[in-house]
Amino acid sequence: MKLQRAFGFGKTKDFDPFLLLDDFRNENPADYIAGFPWHPHRGIETITYVLAGSVEHGDSLGNKGKMTAGDVQWMTAGSGILHQEMPKGDNHGRMHGFQLWANLPSALKMTDPRYQDIPASAIPEVTDDDGTRVRIICGEFWGKRGPVEGVAADPNYLDISVAPGQRKRLKVETTRNAFAYVFAGSGTFRDASDPRPVLTEQVANPDAPPVYEVGNHSLVLFDRGDEIVVQAGNEGIRFLLVSGKPIEEPVAWYGPIVMNTQEQLRQAMAELQTGGFIKHR
Repeated sequence: MKLQRAFGFGKTKDFDPFLLLDDFRNENPADYIAGFPWHPHRGIETITYVLAGSVEHGDSLGNKGKMTAGDVQWMTAGSGILHQEMPKGDNHGRMHGFQLWANLPSALKMTDPRYQDIPASAIPEVTDDDGTRVRIICGEFWGKRGPVEGVAADPNYLDISVAPGQRKRLKVETTRNAFAYVFAGSGTFRDASDPRPVLTEQVANPDAPPVYEVGNHSLVLFDRGDEIVVQAGNEGIRFLLVSGKPIEEPVAWYGPIVMNTQEQLRQAMAELQTGGFIKHR
């Protein structure tokens, strides 16, 4: 499946507790219809947010379902799970969504897997007087709380739209790592306390150099300030604002399995070969 990777595989300290963010959007079904066939996960949580089209999913525990536009799935892989995600476009062939990986601390690496499936109707949306709209997927914002609960990283995950030409101040806790990922329109960020543009990776062509675009597809990493200021451009701006408490533990990472040591990784890979990977049924 062709997608754009905002970050992942190597920037764990800057984004801790987050590991990877993929932006999968396409209007050509041939580029996404293959989806994500059966694959394992251990030691992490995956957060899938669908904006257009749908994603059917199933796993080795017998769970299955379908996410449609606006829905969120928060999967805690924990001790291990095998699952698949198969996308389908909308009536115009469009598919769009994000998948964010959050690390689990060592004490929870081998916890039982679980799902939180959140329909679009359960996600609160608040609108300010200046037209700023915020969907609150996880955490608390403007007195509303998102429906996803009990996540190890205690993250805030917001989908924010700021109207053309508007300037908006948004609070960010200083104990957290925070980033913004722009996926519509354009604008500028400042404060909190040193916003840094980050090169995004072009995974559709792994040999292509990383790209950074000022507007759409741009990633901004913030330092430990207590607020950010966003100035929307002429078309407005829409972005994900994500923050979480750093875990600050060693990361041993091989594909969809993230542990603390190389020995734990070798054990996981051996269990995949011998049939002992799934601990909870």
